[in-house]
Amino acid sequence: MQVHIVTWVVSFAVVIGVIALDFFFHVRQPHVPSFRESVTWIGIYVSAAILFGVGLGLASGWSSAGEFFAGYFTEESLSLDNLFVFMLIMTKLKVPREAEQKVLLVGISLALVLRAIFILIGAAVIERLSAIFYLFGAFLVYTAVKLVVDHYRKDETAAYKEPRLVTWLRRWLPTTPDYVSDRVVVRHEGKRHFTPLFMVMVAIGSTDLLFAMDSIPAIFGLTHEPYLVFMANACALLGLRQIYFLIGGLLDRLVYLPQGLSVILGFIGVKLVLEALAVNELPFLNGGRPIHLWEPSLEVSLGVVVGTLVLVVIASRIKTAIDRRRAG
Repeated sequence: MQVHIVTWVVSFAVVIGVIALDFFFHVRQPHVPSFRESVTWIGIYVSAAILFGVGLGLASGWSSAGEFFAGYFTEESLSLDNLFVFMLIMTKLKVPREAEQKVLLVGISLALVLRAIFILIGAAVIERLSAIFYLFGAFLVYTAVKLVVDHYRKDETAAYKEPRLVTWLRRWLPTTPDYVSDRVVVRHEGKRHFTPLFMVMVAIGSTDLLFAMDSIPAIFGLTHEPYLVFMANACALLGLRQIYFLIGGLLDRLVYLPQGLSVILGFIGVKLVLEALAVNELPFLNGGRPIHLWEPSLEVSLGVVVGTLVLVVIASRIKTAIDRRRAG
């Protein structure tokens, strides 16, 4: 798939425009979004992603559209799991409810910029060093195992550890002792001070950077096209703020989400290793010659991602229904 520079520029402009509109029409006035507002905007963002995928299929072929949808579903499911950590940060740092929208929008914007840099670096490395897929694959398999292990060690994951960057900023930047509505910078004792809200934004952005360490390799396992990787990330992240206010106890009901994500990441990890073997250039492995085993097709990859997510929802609903019946 050849992507013209104009397509990149227009896509960046659209994403920036959406973020700007979101800020001026929803976040500028501090408020807690209603259920109706959240559902409406989630529907708009999901519809936009679907329309983009369909348009991509008509313009560049349905193979590209399939890669986009596989990446979009994977990124969206990973983002859902990440929301738990965002909630933990908001709770631990006691962010005013009406200021959470601004924190999330700024954090998501920062995450998009950082991920775009990651994507460009990843694409450049992949183009010059195919053996990087061995590293990506091994890391994703490790992450898949760690997800399940951490899920059953809730005592170890429940504590929020402040990022070192935030700790360093607290030490060197003048900061007000309390929040000031949704303000980031205010005058305090005659000088400009940052409010704790700035630290929360940095915490959200730096935490999402850690999440990108597994999500970016995961989506590169589904498509090697940097443009599709970026757009899948953008479509998944742009609607994340509304999902945050809508989900309520949804994450508690999706009891098998960690196991489902583990299956998806593990599958993509194995797929990356198989792809690396098919173009093997390591001299100590089969004399530097390719090793052709089975390589999952796009249809298989999309089926595993979507099928796993459907099973997660069904199994979780059955489990919660049984638990409610027993508790009742």
